[in-house]
Amino acid sequence: MPLPHCGVDFGTSNSSVAWYHQGQATLLPLEEERTSLPSAIFFHADDDGISHGQAAINDYLEGYEGRLMRAMKSLLGSPLMEGQTEVQGRALPFRLLLKHFIQTLRTRASLAAGTPFQQAVFGRPVHFVDDDPRNDQLAQDTLADIAREVGFEHVEFQYEPLAAAFSYEQTLQGEQCVMVVDIGGGTSDFSIVRLGPERAARLDRQPDILATAGVHIGGTDFDKYLSLGSVMPELGLGSALKSGKDMPSTVYFQLASWHTINQVYSRKQSALLSTLQRESAAPALLKRLLHVVEQRSGHALAMEVERAKIQLTDHPQVQLNLGVAQAGLEHTVTQSDFNHYVGHLVERISQAVHDMLQQAQLPANGIDALYFTGGASAIPVLQTTLSRHFNTQRNIDGDRFGSICTGLAIDAHRRFGPSNP
Repeated sequence: MPLPHCGVDFGTSNSSVAWYHQGQATLLPLEEERTSLPSAIFFHADDDGISHGQAAINDYLEGYEGRLMRAMKSLLGSPLMEGQTEVQGRALPFRLLLKHFIQTLRTRASLAAGTPFQQAVFGRPVHFVDDDPRNDQLAQDTLADIAREVGFEHVEFQYEPLAAAFSYEQTLQGEQCVMVVDIGGGTSDFSIVRLGPERAARLDRQPDILATAGVHIGGTDFDKYLSLGSVMPELGLGSALKSGKDMPSTVYFQLASWHTINQVYSRKQSALLSTLQRESAAPALLKRLLHVVEQRSGHALAMEVERAKIQLTDHPQVQLNLGVAQAGLEHTVTQSDFNHYVGHLVERISQAVHDMLQQAQLPANGIDALYFTGGASAIPVLQTTLSRHFNTQRNIDGDRFGSICTGLAIDAHRRFGPSNP
């Protein structure tokens, strides 16, 4: 009898767990009835309490004293992984932080399914780390070790775009050659794969994979450059010191990146900012920056930028509420502005797709459909740019937050045996 098994999509922005049950892959509720759990932890300063997911974000926004951690997946394969942060006056290793969150995923999923999951197929990007095979393997090994530490006895991995392909394959009546475009929170991953009902039952799908590629660019990078282009200038980025020198930019880049926001709150950084305000030729802008740092409002600012990015998918312009920097402060950003700020990211993603087409030795008309998944895949300039590589008009929007995980559950069923009881 096979051990209970599942698919786990540990994402930069959101995470999910699915199992193959009663003949189909099903997402499990992880927070009330929601099947997508924001990858966030909030450590309360007053009572040592810990909240997860949307509850963690809500606690932070409601003003509870403590520390919010997001984009934890970005630590994998980076030098920060062996470092630590200060939580509740104590040093917390980042590895333990990831372990805590993965444990929560397993516990909640097992409770929802009524069985303790002991085997899992985890999704992984094509590259955790670009152009660095050693650290890329280290990232996977670290995640595997953590998964085993929290109770998964057998851990396998599958490329996230391939998992999305397996999910899409369940809907097909005939064979197709599909380009899967997975733009997640931290990475952009692509696969060209042959899919179809007859191929779906095969255990070995390697012959069906024509090419894979990936770049370490995702939704959080789009947030970062939207923030640097539209928000951080309102806090002094690009301004000058009285000496005529440029304002140092390190703090702005830290504040614009989810996984480095907490570094801005150190005493050393606060002292430096106070000095810069005195030396600034635009002290009113630095006053806004100091207010954000002193009130520890960096994550609230980042959430407002993320909200604007999402709304720009369907609206020509949006208003950014920058009240956490100065009461009543707003900034208008247009879709054209956004396209300009992230143009270099779109170009890098487009180049990766072009290179993969050459790797697969396929003509542009050899692709039957483009299948888009991942939270950032709906960005219009991204879809438009990538579609230019192909002659097909078939752009298919998958379940942005569920197709990878259901595909992982299908893969777990294929690898580990019959569906869970």
